[in-house]
Amino acid sequence: MPARFMTAKEAVSLVPNGATIMVGGFGLSGQPLSLVEALLETDVTDLTVISNNVGQPGQGLGKLLLDNRIKKAIGTYFTSNPDVSRYKREGMLEVELVPQGTFSEAIRLGGSGIPAFYTPTAAGTLLAEGKETKEFDGREYVLEKSLRADVALIKAYKADRYGNLIYYKTARNFNPMMAMAADLTIVEVDEAVEIGELDPESIITPHLFVDVVVLKGEAR
Repeated sequence: MPARFMTAKEAVSLVPNGATIMVGGFGLSGQPLSLVEALLETDVTDLTVISNNVGQPGQGLGKLLLDNRIKKAIGTYFTSNPDVSRYKREGMLEVELVPQGTFSEAIRLGGSGIPAFYTPTAAGTLLAEGKETKEFDGREYVLEKSLRADVALIKAYKADRYGNLIYYKTARNFNPMMAMAADLTIVEVDEAVEIGELDPESIITPHLFVDVVVLKGEAR
């Protein structure tokens, strides 16, 4: 089925209270900023956010944090936003730190239907406490659970009218994997083209993983 085209306001109305959401981006690069802004205009709260980092201070997901919409953050690079540390210290935010390679693989496998995997990363560190470990060929490995979400908010460069996606350079980052690992995938794009205008060899995310497309500039 073709993806549905909506405004940002219509799209984020599909995000319920208490949802677990994946949000693409590394820093602000590849983060669906129009969708985040639209989410701020709703009453949605108690969110669990799976993202590399919680935006920047007062930017992107950082705005959602300051508006007390996020109850838990799962990610890898929280030092880009000092507000995360402050909220954690004050008991206003639960934080789950995941090594970046583990984070990426957990999302990829979540989208592939694999519930858990072993990795040597974090073995022997505080991040492995309370987790199952196993030895393979003389090396200790940690069992990590894969990640899935109720909703993925992602950013792409172009979509065709079916919802096939291409990305712009490193803004691609976690977005394609997150598109596969959520029950509902909403994508913000810079441009929409007709079916057949995208080079099939350039398509990264097939339309089967995309539910809703929001054209940047049609935020309201």
